Amino acid sequence: EIGVSYFINSKIIEEGKTTTPISTFLSIINNLQTERLNLEKRDNGLVIKTDNYEAVVHGLPHKDFPIIPTVQNQNDNIKVKSDFLKEALSQVVLAAQFSDLRPELNSVLVDFSLDIIKLAATDSFRLSEKTIGSGKFESNHNKPFKLLIPLKTSQELLRVLKDGETVTIYHDNHQILFKTEHWEFISRLIEGTFPDYTSIIPKKFNSEAVLVREELINALKLAGVFGSRVSEVNIKVLGSKKAIEVSSTDQTLGENKYTLSAKVQGEVVEASFNWHYLLDGLKALKSDDVYLGFNKENKPTIIKSPNDASYFYILMPILKA
Repeated sequence: EIGVSYFINSKIIEEGKTTTPISTFLSIINNLQTERLNLEKRDNGLVIKTDNYEAVVHGLPHKDFPIIPTVQNQNDNIKVKSDFLKEALSQVVLAAQFSDLRPELNSVLVDFSLDIIKLAATDSFRLSEKTIGSGKFESNHNKPFKLLIPLKTSQELLRVLKDGETVTIYHDNHQILFKTEHWEFISRLIEGTFPDYTSIIPKKFNSEAVLVREELINALKLAGVFGSRVSEVNIKVLGSKKAIEVSSTDQTLGENKYTLSAKVQGEVVEASFNWHYLLDGLKALKSDDVYLGFNKENKPTIIKSPNDASYFYILMPILKA
């Protein structure tokens, strides 16, 4: 599913190929105290040398190493700063989940529309979308496209991306390649169609609130102490009091209630949420304040920054019997 190549500056005395067990190799490298080392091929093994250390690690014949696939089309591409790509992936990947039955939930959607790139993910209970504007990437593609990146690929890519790099992205019908000056990361694509989620994005709200994001995060953590087995917390928008009430109850532990000052418009609305899911959306925001849009009748709630339209997080409330 995934292939990675990394290129390291070195002095090459003689070219060669070999393989080595990653766990053994990594343990040795992590415990060496020197900054420089020599690597030599010996039969089907690798010799690791420093001034006062030498190890021979046995491997397999290099011809038995799996062939890393390639992308056929390496002309059309997208170039984006790793900082923007990393932020966008981290903000949407939290809404996906591993699913064998519904592979589209096991993926991140890349929706390229020439002037913008939208990333989206959903697990059917929540949805997140991030837009990368035209000033943050370059591309020579002449037509829009959509593709699905596996969730595992997105998570591993977040570990590889380093700030300050330029990432060039290529793709064909089956593979996607992320490439920088030092590494290449290739992955298969998921076949299927991402759900048409535009219809569930709420446009109007019965109640709206803006409050300090960190205060709401703290309130949720406190409420979570008394959260039930389904991690349920209740949020009530108190329009007349210009406040939001966060509460939770557990029959065996007890109950608590936290009242937060907020700028509120609209009527009184009350809904219950999985507080872990709600916390994920709040942590993904990059602003000091948070905007919450509520509707009645078990309709989805939207979470976003008041002054940033590039990202939103939608969460379904816990349905009441």
